[in-house]
Amino acid sequence: MPIDHDPSPPVQVDLARVMVVGCALWAVALVVCLVLAATGTTSWLPVAVCATGLALGGLGYLWAVRHR
Repeated sequence: MPIDHDPSPPVQVDLARVMVVGCALWAVALVVCLVLAATGTTSWLPVAVCATGLALGGLGYLWAVRHR
């Protein structure tokens, strides 16, 4: 027997703040990957992935600010 109840209202989230935190994490990962790639521990592909994540996060931030 299904339970019939009203769903909770959506939680209001500041998406721009979420994007800033995500970009900060991508930036930290980028620095770590740059150091690892420069020392020859890993390839340069993780650097490209982190840079792409940072760029997409920046675009997401701009979108979030525009659509507040």
